[in-house]
Amino acid sequence: MLFSRRVQASPRDSFQPVAAGGLLICAVGVCAGAGALAGWAAGSTGLGALGGVVVGIPVGVATVYRRFRGYFT
Repeated sequence: MLFSRRVQASPRDSFQPVAAGGLLICAVGVCAGAGALAGWAAGSTGLGALGGVVVGIPVGVATVYRRFRGYFT
């Protein structure tokens, strides 16, 4: 029982791949939806959604990095 405290990892230090993937998918989806809305207003929903996905990928990566910053450093 003397070493039980050292063995347990803190929940903040653990990396959760499912949560990271979900966060990435949500960020890309939100950007794609916003792009589709902007494209719909401009007359081309498909191109707007494509532009949203192109913008959403780096936004999603940055979001995952910010959420799990302590794990990557």
